[in-house]
Amino acid sequence: MSVMSSRPALRWLVPAAAVAVVVGGGAAVGTLAATAEPSLPPRTAQQLLVDLQTARLDGVSGTVVQSADLGLPNLPNLSGGGSGSADIASLLTDTNTLRVWYSGPDKARVALMGTLGETDLIRNGTDAWLWSSKTNTATHRKISDADTRSHDLSSLPLTPQEAADRALAAVDPTTEVTVGRSATIAGRDAYELVLAPRDKASLVGQVRIAIDATEHLPLRLEVYPKGSDETAFQIAFTQIDFARPDDAQFRFNPPPGAKIEEDTSPAPGTREKAQKAPKSPEDVGVTTEGTGWTTVVVAKGDGSGKPSDEAEAAQVLSMLTPVSGDWGSGHLLSGRLFSVLLTDKGDIYAGLVAPERLYEVALENK
Repeated sequence: MSVMSSRPALRWLVPAAAVAVVVGGGAAVGTLAATAEPSLPPRTAQQLLVDLQTARLDGVSGTVVQSADLGLPNLPNLSGGGSGSADIASLLTDTNTLRVWYSGPDKARVALMGTLGETDLIRNGTDAWLWSSKTNTATHRKISDADTRSHDLSSLPLTPQEAADRALAAVDPTTEVTVGRSATIAGRDAYELVLAPRDKASLVGQVRIAIDATEHLPLRLEVYPKGSDETAFQIAFTQIDFARPDDAQFRFNPPPGAKIEEDTSPAPGTREKAQKAPKSPEDVGVTTEGTGWTTVVVAKGDGSGKPSDEAEAAQVLSMLTPVSGDWGSGHLLSGRLFSVLLTDKGDIYAGLVAPERLYEVALENK
């Protein structure tokens, strides 16, 4: 069992930070796939928001490059295997190239490319496949029309569209929305929408979304830490085609010798639906403190401080910074965009904020 599954708030960490689409640490990265600034008719921020919300996409295919530099230690189960492997987990740590195909909500495919192989996630109607060329293993499951993702990948943005959806969820009174500079990305002219937290206590400086001037699809998303002109995360198309992909792209044909596994576990959300009522975050011990970009996610432990996998937890904690204060003692994971505090009592605090904010909330919850 990984520390991501044994500690609930660590599973919250990626989506919480993924307003900034937080996923991993690697070498410093520059701007992807952009050339000279094109001349485009003026558009207001409100018009660009409407463009994003009303865009209709029949089909698209292309190549996406994703890279991150969060300044994090190489934690167990956050690495992707290295050596050119194409493991889904490498989205948390490496620079990655992905091929994407989309032909409606029930036909989509993402191929994570590596120098030693690839991993494919395919949705074709009610069939979903996850295939690894490294192990020549394919996992299949039947899904309902309501399911949009499977195989526990719901916290990982695989395209600029998904990353932009998460960033746009933060557009509320706590967010300043402006228009940035236009750009040419993957041969397409694009406007730029800039989201910035009004609360300067957030570690996020800006989220920049480049929007196709004609099709209104996000072509690139960049996240900048506060006070930095170097991105901490970016994901961008380097090649794109708006023609609907052929249906053959979504049919999975197992290669010779492939091991096929059938996944019969409940799809995300179905377990709760089978019970009396869906569980709220509070029901499973997860609450939030604050609002907007400075929200702190709180997951209370049982007081024992003992995780389900003590050996793995000890390995993780040994790589974190020991900290203490009036709130108690514990260990700190601190990156360029977010911080996580794991107390010795087993409580976890996470947010797009500096550690001092986590200490304040921990003291309030002591």
